[in-house]
Amino acid sequence: MDKVFIKDLVARGIIGVNEWEREGPQEMLINITAFTDTRRAAQTDDLADCVDYSALAQKVQAHAETAARFTVEALAGDLADICLGEKGVEKVIVRVEKPGAVRFASSVGVEIERMKSPK
Repeated sequence: MDKVFIKDLVARGIIGVNEWEREGPQEMLINITAFTDTRRAAQTDDLADCVDYSALAQKVQAHAETAARFTVEALAGDLADICLGEKGVEKVIVRVEKPGAVRFASSVGVEIERMKSPK
């Protein structure tokens, strides 16, 4: 399966369980690998046959900045659902990181892998 990726998308939103984390937006880094078949897109050279990574990035960023989730696990699940709702995406890996959230670590977060449910 082919992959379309979005690397180090920055979003600023409310994320966390501590009171101080909910007082204002924090920076999050989001990485997405969307698994799809790109053969038709390669043949037609038509955006309509592609996973539109620009539109997907905008949807993901907008959700991350407004969801105000308590856990990165919940946010990652939301973002996976958004990705799987895109035409042609069969599987996705979503990584959500909170840079600087833990002392002496450059970043912490979660990475999840989800597949489209069989119909």
